[in-house]
Amino acid sequence: MQRQVGAGLFLKRCMDRLAAALGLVCLAPVMAVTALLVWASMGRPIFFRQVRPGRGGRSFQLVKFRTMLSAHDAEGKPLPDAQRITRVGQFLRSASLDELPQLWNVLRGDMSLVGPRPLLVEYLTRYSAEQARRHDVLPGITGWAQVNGRNALGWDERFRLDVWYVDNWSVALDVKILALTVLRVVQRQGISYAGDATMFEFLGNAAHAGPQPAPSQAATRR
Repeated sequence: MQRQVGAGLFLKRCMDRLAAALGLVCLAPVMAVTALLVWASMGRPIFFRQVRPGRGGRSFQLVKFRTMLSAHDAEGKPLPDAQRITRVGQFLRSASLDELPQLWNVLRGDMSLVGPRPLLVEYLTRYSAEQARRHDVLPGITGWAQVNGRNALGWDERFRLDVWYVDNWSVALDVKILALTVLRVVQRQGISYAGDATMFEFLGNAAHAGPQPAPSQAATRR
């Protein structure tokens, strides 16, 4: 079992911060154009910010490019994701351009390039003890679950792959995942779950023992 400790963890953090710094510089023109697209199609704010749990469940503020309108129904509840996501937002998601600002999170040490994706804070109390082990490492911009299905996976399989990564981590595995991520972005696979514009809410293991629930309007994502 490979744990992210000692020299391996130090090397991973150095690689993360160096790659994030280079990425922010080299991709600055792409990010500037993306910001203009978001502003022209949705106005301000340009960025989506939300508190997410990191390693050990500690909170940090995740930042992404906004892909959805802040639209609500007559009762003040957010409209379903499918009604709020814009064409520009769909393009940004399919090309993973909305994820680029997270390089800042990596540079800050909140995230890694590779690791389980940071999900909603509300999910922390819904995990089983085994699923909660996904928080034994830093969350990532991409991960083992992302290159093996992304949002097309159900929650059980997604969490199983996250925990597998925790137990089998190595620098070589991170390099493999980064290479596969480029391929998946080009292929534009697994962008959303079947029948949903994004990914349905995780309500806990008992709730997912039967048929998958309809997406919740309360779980505003991005």
